[in-house]
Amino acid sequence: MKKGVVEEKVAAIEALRLDRKKALEPLRKALEDRNNFVCSKAAAVAGDLLLRDLIPELLAAFDRFLKDPAKTDPQCWGKIGIIKALKDLGHDDPAVYLSGIAHKQTFIDAESTLRGTCALALVACSLPRDAMLIHLADALADSEMRVRIDAARAIAQLPGQDSLLMLRVKAQAGDKEPAVIGQCLLSLLGIDARASIPFVARFLMAKNEDLRFEAAAALGECPDLLAVETLIARWRMERDGEMKRAIVLSLGVSRVPEAKEFLDHLRTETV
Repeated sequence: MKKGVVEEKVAAIEALRLDRKKALEPLRKALEDRNNFVCSKAAAVAGDLLLRDLIPELLAAFDRFLKDPAKTDPQCWGKIGIIKALKDLGHDDPAVYLSGIAHKQTFIDAESTLRGTCALALVACSLPRDAMLIHLADALADSEMRVRIDAARAIAQLPGQDSLLMLRVKAQAGDKEPAVIGQCLLSLLGIDARASIPFVARFLMAKNEDLRFEAAAALGECPDLLAVETLIARWRMERDGEMKRAIVLSLGVSRVPEAKEFLDHLRTETV
């Protein structure tokens, strides 16, 4: 399809946002378009306008792009847009998301975005908790960093001892990408801050410098006073200049008033 034709179709689809009542049939037709970019835009508008009547067409389009995906949807634009729309529309049948989590083709960045998006959508599905966590555990071991991070984010939306155990095991087992462990620490703090702060604090003394930075950043985002007190105590004992700077930066993003008070005191001392 020529570029100009695609641009015209996309412009027409975007214009449908102005009148929800007249958008249904044009979007239904657009979701049948063979062009994956056009279909992704139609899916986005359908999701934003909360047009649940289009769920059957979205599911049909997703199945269509699974056939010969390297040719029909090489960048996964269509599939990713459809999954996001289905999530926004509250579609809770797990089949489509499980299909997306398992999907692999040739463009690694694109397919990892798709798998991660499906992992995040899965937590709102009508699926038994244990089955859901099994799928997320598999995603936590995915070959791509983005999927592992999204899996840790998804697990945080399922508070419970089983989720805490899974994230703690992953954090202690390690990952070649410190950002994955950083998200595990954030997720732990999000589920149960008080119980998780001492565990996260251990990583402030990790041998790997990046892990120390990740732990400091996670504690800085935690809205619990104990997290701020932990960072301040570590700053007072810390001898490494880069780590002290990382702690100060983490305290700088904290929403806890005591963090600002400590930083103000530091500025006064250095004047």
